[in-house]
Amino acid sequence: MSGSERSSGASLKIIGGRLLDGHSGESPNRALLICNGRVAATGEAAEKADATQTFDAKDCVIAPGFVDLYCNLREPGNALKGNIASETRAAARGGYTAVCVSPETSPVNDSRAVTQLIRDGAEANSPIRVLPVGAVTRGLAGEMLSDMAGLAAAGCIAVGNGSRGVHSARVLRRCMAYAHTFGLTVMLRPENQSLAADGYAHDGLVTARLGLLGIPEVAETASVMEMLLLAEETGVRLHLSQLSCGRSVEMVADARRRGIAVTADVAMHQLVFTEDALSGFDSRFHLRPPLRSEADRKALVAGVRDGVIDAIVSQHLPHESAAKQAPLPDTEPGLSSIESVLSLGLGLVKRGELTLVELTRALTTGPASVIGRSASAKKDDIADLCVFDPGAHWIPGSQTLISAGHHAPVLDESLPGVVRLTLVEGREAWASPEV
Repeated sequence: MSGSERSSGASLKIIGGRLLDGHSGESPNRALLICNGRVAATGEAAEKADATQTFDAKDCVIAPGFVDLYCNLREPGNALKGNIASETRAAARGGYTAVCVSPETSPVNDSRAVTQLIRDGAEANSPIRVLPVGAVTRGLAGEMLSDMAGLAAAGCIAVGNGSRGVHSARVLRRCMAYAHTFGLTVMLRPENQSLAADGYAHDGLVTARLGLLGIPEVAETASVMEMLLLAEETGVRLHLSQLSCGRSVEMVADARRRGIAVTADVAMHQLVFTEDALSGFDSRFHLRPPLRSEADRKALVAGVRDGVIDAIVSQHLPHESAAKQAPLPDTEPGLSSIESVLSLGLGLVKRGELTLVELTRALTTGPASVIGRSASAKKDDIADLCVFDPGAHWIPGSQTLISAGHHAPVLDESLPGVVRLTLVEGREAWASPEV
């Protein structure tokens, strides 16, 4: 079947797979019928129905499409690092049907004009849904409030400060109060910049042994506490993005018990790798926040398992190769990760650290709920779906990665989990060559 054949005007029957839902787990249904962009029938009714195309999902999992709460598409910006077309196609290959785009574009997404530029680019070049996040401060400078009302009217689903901090607690308090006025969620990565200073690795055993400049855990936890207190006072919906410390998970759980409207996410690489990844001065793992200790990693996994952490994000940040080819402190932070999130997650499932249902929840219903959307594959739902084979393997490398950034967390090794088909409103966004 070609992409033109799998269109919203045709009907598609998916048979033979295991249907997983992030809320209720595995469904007894083994078939879906998709018509006019929606799930028209499931189970026996779908099996008996006529369709113009049939997709055999034998040995595959059928799940709602993945939703990413933090992704960089690099457009508008430096075309060497990627663009909407390349990075959304990579996302579709990874099973994603929607990505929330960081406001760290060039120019910064702090105005209706830039938001519209992103939306126009997505309309023309993206096979998946692109959901802009507007800047909470002008130019992401952390000083003057942005036009949040205008950003919301232009289509931003939330406001945030990308990977940058808001320097002043007074400004942050005003940002939260203003966002609350317009019913906007504020997405922030917690980092006290004076404590983080010039660090670029976890302040632990590896930095001590290698002579690297460290970022202490308190740089994150102090910021988490400040944000939680300000959110409690202002009543804003707060989303803490890209947590890296076990203590942060404890504080989020405690805040929820006290009734604070807070959600949280973690990058997949924080659940898989630790500070030891830097032992060979591997610039791929120059990250912000940095990879931390094994105790932190286990606490973050437990947070996902228990639902304290609502979502797993890609924290996709593609670079041209030159950006990673320098002494470690001089390289640019970030991984090109969106194509390998599922595979790394399946590795956690294989080791017994997460169940497949818990992983699916953190990639689908969890992140969707943070932005007030649904992710489901029930009758009458919009057909945003991912069909993947957990038993199939692929090898990420320069010849196989779609993203403009080839600094993936694992290279030239066999990884489990191949996305066979990604559908957005019933239309084909990705089909693997094996299909």
